[in-house]
Amino acid sequence: MPSDLNSSARLRLWGVRGSIPVPGPSTLRYGGNTTCVEFRADGEIIVLDAGSGIRALGNELEREFKSKPIHVTMLSTHAHWDHIQGLPFFLPGYSEKNSLRLLGYKGVGGSFGAILSRQMAVPFFPVRLRDLPCDLSIQELTDMEFRIGPVRVRSRFVNHPGNCVGYRLDAGSGSVAFVPDNEPYEFRKLHAEACARATPEQARKFAVTERAKLVEFLEGADILFLDAQYTDEEYQQHIGWGHGSLTTSVDLAVDAKVKQLLLFHHDPNHDDDTVDEMVERAREIARDRRSKLKVDAAREGAEFLLNGR
Repeated sequence: MPSDLNSSARLRLWGVRGSIPVPGPSTLRYGGNTTCVEFRADGEIIVLDAGSGIRALGNELEREFKSKPIHVTMLSTHAHWDHIQGLPFFLPGYSEKNSLRLLGYKGVGGSFGAILSRQMAVPFFPVRLRDLPCDLSIQELTDMEFRIGPVRVRSRFVNHPGNCVGYRLDAGSGSVAFVPDNEPYEFRKLHAEACARATPEQARKFAVTERAKLVEFLEGADILFLDAQYTDEEYQQHIGWGHGSLTTSVDLAVDAKVKQLLLFHHDPNHDDDTVDEMVERAREIARDRRSKLKVDAAREGAEFLLNGR
């Protein structure tokens, strides 16, 4: 990727898998690394999640910038392991010339910084997070809208166990929505804590309202990364697990009038051929809805350019 940060917004995908890395011959085309997406716009390098894919991103940044300083802001959706497990292996963090800013929300088990630090604490890792020689900043977010340089960032809590958010980034040349973990908001599929004291009618109204808010949040995005981990048949065996199904994901993208949907958070049991089949089925669903939505599966190494046209 070119080092000119001031041109059109660029995306590069470094990890697209959910749950656990699955390298091997059956995942070569879509990739086996867990969640990590690089977004460059308006002079900023923004990294969405720090799954195992962030290791290769860090190596590439060091090759690109050489002796020049690297300034990275990472947005964390939540602290499940597949979204943070690559952070200890992010090479720019080990150089004094670089700065690394980590942003995220309070988790169920403690503050954002404390949760990140645990996976690098003894006996799990030989280097503590706070001992990284880079200029390290850890910020626990409270606002749901803020800026990273000129880039406008909005966040929204989604339907996934624990505290988990999706992000929307609006730059001068385009917009990206990133919702890697989210379960459909149908009332019967809400997590127990969300409707423990609700009547069926109250739960239904809650689900309708929350889905409408999510549609509004995503509306008109140029590219939407959306959890579509399960086929419709698989989802029936995974209700309450916090992940999306194919039809509900396409329907959400259609209702939000996004331009391009990237099926994301591929199940570790899905090989490349299975993902191919899911893409074809998703395109059929979009055609059945009489939508012009473009549908693809997120593919490790893929790059996208947003130029405002």
